[in-house]
Amino acid sequence: MSPTAAPPVRLAIDGRPVEVPAGTTIFDAARLLGIPIPTLCHQQNQTPVAVCRVCVVEVKNARVYPAACIRPVEPNMDVLTGSDGVQRARRTLLELLLADHPVPCARQVKSNDCELEVLAGEAGLAAPRVPGRPVPVGKDLSHSNIAVDHNACILCDRCIRGCREVQANFVIGRRGKGYTSGIAFDTDLPMGKSSCVSCGECMISCPTGALTLKAEAVVVAGVDFEGKLAGTPLTADDLRQIPVFHGVSGTFLDLNRGSVVKRTCRAGEVICREGEFGSTAFYILKGRVNIFLATPVAHATSGRRRRGGWRRRLHRLTRLVSHREDPRDGSAATTGYIPIDASVDLAYDRPSAQLGPGELFGEMTCLSHYPRSATVTAAEDTVVLEMLRNVLQILQKNKTFRAQVERNYRGRALDTHLRSVDVFKGLTDEFLNHIRERVDLLQFEAGEEICRQGEPADSFYVIRIGFVKVSEQSPGGEMVLTYLSRGNYFGEMGLLGGGVRTATCTALDYVEVVRMRGEDFRLMIERFPDIRRALGEVAAGREAENRRQLARLQDVPLDEFLRQGLMEAQNLLLIDLERCVRCDACVRACAEAHDGVTRLIRDGLRYDKYLVTTSCRQCRDPLCMIGCPVGSIRRKNSLEIIIEDWCIGCGRCAEQCPYGNLNMHPFPVEEEDPAQPGRKRAVVKLKATGCDLCTELKEPSCVYACPHGAAMRVEPREFFTQGTSTARGAPPAIRPA
Repeated sequence: MSPTAAPPVRLAIDGRPVEVPAGTTIFDAARLLGIPIPTLCHQQNQTPVAVCRVCVVEVKNARVYPAACIRPVEPNMDVLTGSDGVQRARRTLLELLLADHPVPCARQVKSNDCELEVLAGEAGLAAPRVPGRPVPVGKDLSHSNIAVDHNACILCDRCIRGCREVQANFVIGRRGKGYTSGIAFDTDLPMGKSSCVSCGECMISCPTGALTLKAEAVVVAGVDFEGKLAGTPLTADDLRQIPVFHGVSGTFLDLNRGSVVKRTCRAGEVICREGEFGSTAFYILKGRVNIFLATPVAHATSGRRRRGGWRRRLHRLTRLVSHREDPRDGSAATTGYIPIDASVDLAYDRPSAQLGPGELFGEMTCLSHYPRSATVTAAEDTVVLEMLRNVLQILQKNKTFRAQVERNYRGRALDTHLRSVDVFKGLTDEFLNHIRERVDLLQFEAGEEICRQGEPADSFYVIRIGFVKVSEQSPGGEMVLTYLSRGNYFGEMGLLGGGVRTATCTALDYVEVVRMRGEDFRLMIERFPDIRRALGEVAAGREAENRRQLARLQDVPLDEFLRQGLMEAQNLLLIDLERCVRCDACVRACAEAHDGVTRLIRDGLRYDKYLVTTSCRQCRDPLCMIGCPVGSIRRKNSLEIIIEDWCIGCGRCAEQCPYGNLNMHPFPVEEEDPAQPGRKRAVVKLKATGCDLCTELKEPSCVYACPHGAAMRVEPREFFTQGTSTARGAPPAIRPA
């Protein structure tokens, strides 16, 4: 023994002598003897804090019952761990803790091991005699993997110490006093919006059901709605050897065992196909993959039309300008790129690219269950990790993984992504290098507001992943202006105008955006006058259209009108049944204008003497746009819904349309013949079709062709509320019964 070392301490616990080093706590001394002392706030790998007091013991001749987890031993101390007085004290403490605790809590329901409820059961406690909190403190379900039930929290601080001392993340702390006291994340943010990295230490440390793994995040043997993942399942130890998994809790990976498999793909092997639904993302460990659109870009669904016969001569007279002369605002035909679910966009004229080690693809499919946006094959012998949503969400919170994703994006994809936006094609390498490290990559969960109408405008955003709803509040309620996807931008109107946000932008699903700060945006438009002019023209067009739409908002006291959903429409194809002779000229004209595929069916709802045909209504809230994996269905600034020619035929838009006005039609196309490289073969592909209002013509073909003026395109609010319409053939002063 060192001359300076304190001599060992001899004491007795429950009549059994023991000798321990000086400074040992009563709790640890009893553990050496195999004598259990119950506790709720104490864990061996954490600093003791003695907040639960359940570990109280009796020390002979002591004035109070000390907490065994913090009380150091003393020479000749005589300790009793289970005397009648100690049992009564513990029972009272457990009863007080149980008063604020839901019975059974989530942990007790799942695994019957809530430590508080187990101890209460052993003590014979059924229901507490004292009242609990007067008002429940609620739950926090914002995190992708962990559910927080503040009602079940007993303020033991084990999660706080696990986060701080074990993982050194410093995310969790305490807030409030009295009934309002509880755990908090960062500056009292919801857990899902905090800097939590999903290590799972807090959940593992929690003795109750206050922090539990979400039911939807639990995966047993890799089973999800698609079945088992094909490949070699990786254990937590295997995953920790891969750099991107460094810092992820091994225990958390164990809980999600089977959610990651390693796939070895031979050159030419298909990894995933466009249009298919899935639930996984892929991370390339070794090799390279080709990512491309297998469905050829076909013009059958665009505004380009082939016409013949007498109607061809007629359309020459009514035609305005060609697609090339009047490119659709923001379309891939003008930007040169088709957005897909990967770190790259595909060139419109040659929709293919390559990805290499360290690249991730399939995030949108994995996180939001959208169809695959492209076909991916192995360019050479390739090894990929295929993972389910719960693991990808853990990785997205992991600092190592996020840093790698950001490095890849800033180094490789930022230039292409910004230049894929039509108005930014003129950005120079010098400016891109200037802002490369100045832009921020931000993540938002479904339902989270990115910016709010009326707030100061201080940033400009370009969407990297996900869908954003743009809406405006008015006296008539919320009006959805548009849905934006990858490659679209927002925030320019406030920066170019009065410095105030003109609309609210909300994440519809998992969304990542590139944020450019206001000072860099102003520098950009100062250096590049063409960009300022283009942005100004787009902003002015959007503002004018928004004013026009808001001016039409009126109260419509027509129950049937509302019930049939006509209020949602901004353009209806009506047929006056008193004038219609059922000649079907409208249907044939539509078919001739669209390669033989009609966009309307002369059937649908009846309202007064009008037939509301089965034809696209150009809805104010276009649900059809949500989830298109390649952004081929979109809304122009003038609010018409159009379907572009790179549609991959997944059918999601048709499924989303509440009125059945979008349909899937077969089109003959030519594609590469895999059996004979270099040769083409004729195949039939499904593509979505819907009314595009014949945007290249002076008026819709169906309306022009009607010989009796029965067919008309109308704005329903104006038509049915004012009883007038500017539509060709509409009689004046029509009022519904």
